Amino acid sequence: MKLNVIVPLYNEEGNIDALFKSLSASLKSVKYTITFIDDGSNDNSYNILSDIYSKNKSTVKVIRFSRNFGKEAAMLAGLNVSKAQYTCIIDADLQQDPKYIMDMMKFLDANADYDEVAMVNDYAKEKTSQKFLKKTFYSIMEQTTGQKVQSGASDFRLMRSGVVDALLSIQEVNRFSKGLFSWVGFNIYYMSYSANKRFSGASKFNFRKQVSYAKEGLISFSTKPLKIATILGTLISIAAFLYFIVVLLQTLIYGKDLPGYASLMCVILFLGGIQLIVLGIIGEYIAKAYLEVKRRPIYITKNKLGFDDDIL
Repeated sequence: MKLNVIVPLYNEEGNIDALFKSLSASLKSVKYTITFIDDGSNDNSYNILSDIYSKNKSTVKVIRFSRNFGKEAAMLAGLNVSKAQYTCIIDADLQQDPKYIMDMMKFLDANADYDEVAMVNDYAKEKTSQKFLKKTFYSIMEQTTGQKVQSGASDFRLMRSGVVDALLSIQEVNRFSKGLFSWVGFNIYYMSYSANKRFSGASKFNFRKQVSYAKEGLISFSTKPLKIATILGTLISIAAFLYFIVVLLQTLIYGKDLPGYASLMCVILFLGGIQLIVLGIIGEYIAKAYLEVKRRPIYITKNKLGFDDDIL
């Protein structure tokens, strides 16, 4: 099989048919399989997928999770069953145009030195504030992880089977694919694209989830926050010691009274806040370690369609 396209989705009933038609039209010149990963949808997504599978058994496979495990788990499930020469990941909302898949494939066919093509969003249709926040996130990730994390690089990418094998060799539960794509190495070619408007429905990846995703990525892929907490604690300790010397000298030499209640409370509250922040950072890492040690499965499959047929 030349190509396997992985489509993670959650509650995308209004987009699935249009995406399938677009993929089929774009890939008609190549032997391919589309693997849909239904991440525990509670709308009509699975019924639509079942209907598409029943009419296109030679090109479609479906995996349905027992509940919503998240996009990272859905992508991993797709990678686990991909046995094609090339594997592509694409979102289900049609913001990522399937027409780019053939461009990525042609590039890898013509350039043996490259192992992967990643599509980079040019942010042309996004607000200035969104552009700033996203570019800041990528900059922070690159500075803290020490890995090259291309600004705007999406999960929409095409990779050779060797890259897939490398990603699957990583056994960690708390996966941050944007970092892992970079960490495994290989030569990546970054190709620019402009995201379309969402075909149907509203995005589930709101601002709160974006902030949470950024935090999860930072903690999952870097120990810099712990080092920052150590440095912060050291600086505050030095400042407190110097302030103690100043107060002591003022009292002994100049006979000045100690600062009053208001200033004392400000110092206590400030230090208390810093301590809670540091404890929170440590707690995040302990929680990650706790989840890793339990070794629960990253996802649980409820149904599979098409895996009795040897079409990959």
